Amino acid sequence: MCLILVAWQSHPDYALVVAGNRDEFYARPAAAAHWWQDAPQVLGGRDLAEVIGEPGTWMGIAGADAQHAGHAGHAGHGHAGARFAALTNYRAPSEKRTDARSRGELVSQFLRGDQSADEYLHALAGDHGAYNGFNLLASDLHDLWWYSNRSPSRQPQRLKPGLYGLSNALLDTPWPKVRSRVGALCEVLAADSGQASASAEPYLQLLADDRQAPDWELPRTGVAPEWEKLLSSSFIRSPSYGTRASTLLRVRHDGRFDFSERSFDANGPTGEVMYRGRLNVARDPGTVPAPR
Repeated sequence: MCLILVAWQSHPDYALVVAGNRDEFYARPAAAAHWWQDAPQVLGGRDLAEVIGEPGTWMGIAGADAQHAGHAGHAGHGHAGARFAALTNYRAPSEKRTDARSRGELVSQFLRGDQSADEYLHALAGDHGAYNGFNLLASDLHDLWWYSNRSPSRQPQRLKPGLYGLSNALLDTPWPKVRSRVGALCEVLAADSGQASASAEPYLQLLADDRQAPDWELPRTGVAPEWEKLLSSSFIRSPSYGTRASTLLRVRHDGRFDFSERSFDANGPTGEVMYRGRLNVARDPGTVPAPR
């Protein structure tokens, strides 16, 4: 994904809220969010391009008994613990290697596995050279961790309760779209009643902001100025490249979740899916729900 907004332990009803846009070339094949046949405990989109390594995903969850809203389906076997992960690429074109492994496998391997987020990211930090630059968020719904193989410390960081924004630089780098959309998330989150019927639409609309930043606010990441301008909006549109999916995940303190995703191509929306269920969040004596 190229924009991830996170509210961690910052709402009376939700342990985790994630809203994100995945930006990619329209020609790159991908599947919308679904329960994976070869890993029934995993829910997420899937990259279908030929890559080095394992075809992965940009965002997903695992460890649930669930029912696809409006369609028969299941989420696996109910014994796996709750897991969430999401990824953005780190934009540094001069450092890009053609022999690097697919960064999407970092999400799928965590979702399929049984290591804690702490263990998984610390192990990854010891072997960061196999991948081009990335940011990875991972959680078991008791702790939320962030790791980037381009951070100065090269060490995972446990995140405190709060709101976070992540694009194609390090966590909370104040790019214009990160600043504006974290502010918008704060407003939408405050208006979210937390009821089961609470609409996903306000979150999807905040992701649909296609205003580009003024030239003087553009970052300098090594791409051409016209691409910096194009990539500066939260929602990106161009003939060949743009926002392919807008996704919302809300997970309650008891593990109940809703997962909504709207897909796009160069001509506009192409479909929408929504899933509801319950993640298997084991009680953690050290975790105190947010005050009501």
